[in-house]
Amino acid sequence: MFKKIAAVFEVKDLRKKIIATLALVLVYKLLSVIPVPGVNTEGLSVIMEQQKGLSFFSALMGGGLQNFSIILMGLSPYINALIIIQLLGVIIPKLGDLQKEGEAGQRKINKMTRLLTLPLAFLQSYGMIILLNSLAGGTIIDVTNTTTILMAMLIVTTGTVFLMWLWEVMTEYGIGNGISIIITAGVLAGVPGVVMGYISTGAYPLFFGILIATLVIIYIIISFTEGNRRIPIIYTRTGREEKSYFPIRINQAGMIPIIFAVSLVTFPAILGQILSNASSDRARQIGEFMLEHFSMNNPSWTLIIVYFLLVLGFSFFYVSITFNTENVAESIQKRGGYIPGIRPGAETAEYLAGVSAKLNLFGGSFLALIAVLPYLLGKIPGIDQTVDFIISASGLIIIVSVILDLIRRVDSEMKMFDYSKYK
Repeated sequence: MFKKIAAVFEVKDLRKKIIATLALVLVYKLLSVIPVPGVNTEGLSVIMEQQKGLSFFSALMGGGLQNFSIILMGLSPYINALIIIQLLGVIIPKLGDLQKEGEAGQRKINKMTRLLTLPLAFLQSYGMIILLNSLAGGTIIDVTNTTTILMAMLIVTTGTVFLMWLWEVMTEYGIGNGISIIITAGVLAGVPGVVMGYISTGAYPLFFGILIATLVIIYIIISFTEGNRRIPIIYTRTGREEKSYFPIRINQAGMIPIIFAVSLVTFPAILGQILSNASSDRARQIGEFMLEHFSMNNPSWTLIIVYFLLVLGFSFFYVSITFNTENVAESIQKRGGYIPGIRPGAETAEYLAGVSAKLNLFGGSFLALIAVLPYLLGKIPGIDQTVDFIISASGLIIIVSVILDLIRRVDSEMKMFDYSKYK
């Protein structure tokens, strides 16, 4: 293993990318501990322990709720903007056409997503500040001072915009996708605290039991993530038949459905917390209903079912956008290929769409099951709380997906380096 690591750092370009990635992750972690000026952060640690939904949301969005940091919201506004743009692509034909235009269309969509992120971040910053302040009994910030509130909102919004720039730089000069790495860093940041929690209480048998369960789940997730179905393709352009395969992964959507679902499933509880303190009786009733059915501290069957369906739904939605079977079928036909027993063209596209849908039903259901597994275990008689692993089940899927992607990228860079030596 050490020889392989040493070999990786022997490649100059790869070494630069790894160092750049680590340096930018360090910048991100420094930002996450810098609090917004003029706020009292003493009571936040207690709030984060009590409000598991907020801790979960903060970790998966790469934010810094624990310290009321300048990147308080993380990439949440950007992810929300991305969801809105993708949904609008289904409703608005012109926007849908952009999604099919390849790299040029994607650049325009990225620009629109960034522009939409700015107002969303400003509005969301107000809701997040008011929420945290109300949970802390009004001790964090003086909400009666308009100047103080506006300054905090501007700082937090600027933090999100800076974080967007940071992940773009990380993607360009680093070794992997910037968003994925930032989110992974946010998830992993909570691991030492969880481990120390078990050690400080002396719960060693429970700790080792959960550690073994975590490793088993990681093995299952890796096997699932790497699994694919190989579609046989025969090419006849060279005058003789050449057999090849077109792989379709079981987990086609990766970690994206989890991130999208989390950003939505935590919203009712946040809104409910705000409404429960409203002066209107009707608003308080709505808030109490949301807290009762969508609280992650005491997850109900409603939350579990909604969370499961959101992950499954986003799996189908994301794959429908990213995997264009018509383009794939056209590409196979142009290269003189065909699937045995299937006519080239429209029939090939329909066949691929059918295979993709079946795999996605299985893959999306597996993702959703892993995501809600801790809550399901908490419903077992005799267990009165959510049972989670060393890292949350959703976090494990994200970490495994990102690490496997990094391994593939490093392996690709190593092969390019080896090939260049023989030129």
